[in-house]
Amino acid sequence: MNACIRAVVRIGCKQGFQVFGIVGGYQGILDEAYVSLDARSVANIIHRGGTILTTGRSEEFKTKAGLEEAAENLEKKGINALIAVGGDGTMKGLYELGKRWKDGLLIGVPGTIDNDVFGTDHSIGFDTAVNNALVAIDKIRDTAEAFSRVFLIEVMGRHSGAIAAHVGIASGAAAIIIPETPTDLDEIAQIIIDERRKGKMSSIIIVAEGDEAGDATAIASKLTDKVDEGCRVSVLGYIQRGGNPTHCDRILATRLGAHAIDCILEGKTGIMVGESGRDLVEIPFEDTWKKKKHLEKWMLERITDLSS
Repeated sequence: MNACIRAVVRIGCKQGFQVFGIVGGYQGILDEAYVSLDARSVANIIHRGGTILTTGRSEEFKTKAGLEEAAENLEKKGINALIAVGGDGTMKGLYELGKRWKDGLLIGVPGTIDNDVFGTDHSIGFDTAVNNALVAIDKIRDTAEAFSRVFLIEVMGRHSGAIAAHVGIASGAAAIIIPETPTDLDEIAQIIIDERRKGKMSSIIIVAEGDEAGDATAIASKLTDKVDEGCRVSVLGYIQRGGNPTHCDRILATRLGAHAIDCILEGKTGIMVGESGRDLVEIPFEDTWKKKKHLEKWMLERITDLSS
C-alpha cells in the first residue's frame, strides 16, 4: 500500500492538491487523525511492506452515527476527496459514507492479498503474498525430500482459493485444496499412495485455510489415517503479508494510485479503480461485493491435471 500512498501524494501534489493522510483507517476519520503529506514525506517508502498510515477495523464507523460523524469531520477539515485502499469491506464503507458525504469525491483502490475483489485482475498485495508463500514452500520442500515426508502447507484464503491455486501450481504441489472446488480426501490420499509407488517419497499439498474439508491440521489428521503415515503441517500465516513488495505490486499500486488522482480531477466518484487485461478500469462500488470474482477458468480446469 505504501507505493499507492506515494503515487497519490506525489501526483496529487503536482496537480496542486493539499494532501492529508488519515492514520488508522476509517477510525482515523472519527479520531481526526490527519497528517499532512508532501513529496518528501513519502520518500523511501515504496520498498516497504504494510502502510505508513497504519490501518484497522472500526465498529463505530459502521454505525449510522459513526458515518454521520465521519462525514461531518471531513467537511470540517475541508477535505474534498477521499481515496481508500482495501477489500470489499473498504468499498462498502466508502459506499455508505457517500450517502452522508454528498459533496465529497470517493475513490477506492483494491488492496487485499486474497485477490477476491470483483472487477480487477489483481489487487495490491496479492503478488507479494504469493511470492512470500513460494519462498517458504521451496524451503519446506527441502525438508520434505530429505525426510520423505508428506507436508500440508496452509495458506491464507478464508473465502478465496486464489493464493492456494497460484502457489500450488507455481510450486508443483501434489494436490491443491481450495474452497472453489469440492475436496475428495480419498482422491488426495490415492495421489500420495501413487506417488510413493512411483518412487516419489515426498509430497507437498497446498491448503486454503477456508476449505470446506477443514484447515490443514484437520485434513492432515484425516489423511494420516488414509495413507498410513504421518502428515506434517505448516501454517504460513502472517508471513504472507509482510516483507518487501514485489515489482508487480509496486507497479500496480503506483498505477492505480495515480489513476485515482486522475479520476478526482475528472470529478468522478463512487468507483473503485482497477486493472483488467492491462487496461485501467473503473468499477461501481456495489459491483465489488455484489458480484463474485472467480478463479481463472484455465486454472480451475487444469489444477487436478497439473497437481496429480
